Amino acid sequence: MEFGSRRTYTTMPSKLRSSRLLLISLLLLLFYSTTLLRRPTTPNLVSPPPCDLFSGRWVYTPETPKPLYDETCPFHRNAWNCLKNRRENMGVINSWRWVPDGCGLSRIDPTRFLERMRNKNIGFVGDSLNENFVVSLLCILRVADPSAVKWKKKKAWRGAYFPKFNVTVAYHRSVLLAKYNREANEDGVKGAYRVDVDVPADEWINVTSFYDVLVFNSGHWWGYDKFPKETPLVFYRKGKPIHPPLDILQGFEVVVQQMVSYIQRQVPAKTLKFWRLQSPRHFYGGDWNQNGSCLLDKPLDKDQLDLWFDPRNNGVNKEARRINQIIKSELQNTEIKLLDLTHLSEYRADAHPAIWLGKQDAVAIWGQDCMHWCLPGVPDTWVDILAELILGNLKTE
Repeated sequence: MEFGSRRTYTTMPSKLRSSRLLLISLLLLLFYSTTLLRRPTTPNLVSPPPCDLFSGRWVYTPETPKPLYDETCPFHRNAWNCLKNRRENMGVINSWRWVPDGCGLSRIDPTRFLERMRNKNIGFVGDSLNENFVVSLLCILRVADPSAVKWKKKKAWRGAYFPKFNVTVAYHRSVLLAKYNREANEDGVKGAYRVDVDVPADEWINVTSFYDVLVFNSGHWWGYDKFPKETPLVFYRKGKPIHPPLDILQGFEVVVQQMVSYIQRQVPAKTLKFWRLQSPRHFYGGDWNQNGSCLLDKPLDKDQLDLWFDPRNNGVNKEARRINQIIKSELQNTEIKLLDLTHLSEYRADAHPAIWLGKQDAVAIWGQDCMHWCLPGVPDTWVDILAELILGNLKTE
């Protein structure tokens, strides 16, 4: 009996220890499970927020590599070829680099870009600022394919075909996007312009399926300097005049609304669609037809931007932000992506052709050009951003 009781006495602590260890293990497992479940998701477990390429600052970097092209590019438009026209400070103009907040922006690699775009086409539709944009892109891409040839099919105003990659890049001139034409009075004298707000212009209505990427814009022609009250825009819907008549900005709003609706309905869903916001003008001391000038030698400071561009200040260059408000409103909840190049371009009052226009007496006839951009120049940064966005979207396909 004593032997048996001693045996029981010696085995009891071992069972107790095992039970206690099991209980402690279960409690620890329960504790850590609940702690981990309650723990917020760590940053490295989620995708980083998309980089805002449109917000940042210009940094002067004299060591910046030279532009990818020069005055010999065959796709230049003479008035913007500032190297050929011997515009002053071109080296300085192209030493400023756009640095987005919180991320980097790489210069486009033309070969890599065209390789990724092989057998695809890029189209631009809009006014001459989209032409300014496309000329920069054509000259940059030609570095990767010097055999590129001019291309003006399908009612394109300007373009190029890159045979090495089977890629076409082209611009279709359509300053209002909607169809418009000049009407004659009863005596045969040309008068007002009829704008059919719900009918896309002939220059692009039948070509959208050809392109895999489309970049739209409109805005610079929506002013009384282009269409004075003596020869105004008169707006029609479904073939009938709109009553009460619309003023020019109201007309713009309706046209954008109708064109966005058309793009959403008729342009193939697979097409990557952008709408470029306004490119700001930099007229100082008067508008283009009032001896306005832009002979500045450096970008504007951040605290100068509102003085130049805020519509509340009623300055010469106020229309860009006002028009952008309308576009942003109409593009909400659509698949069309905003290409917001306005803010970064507002700084660059120093980078326009100004008086270096390549033709004798051009300034006397047309005034300084403080609207378009020197090439090479600011539109090359637009190209870097567009390329980043296009390639980023291709990854998600």
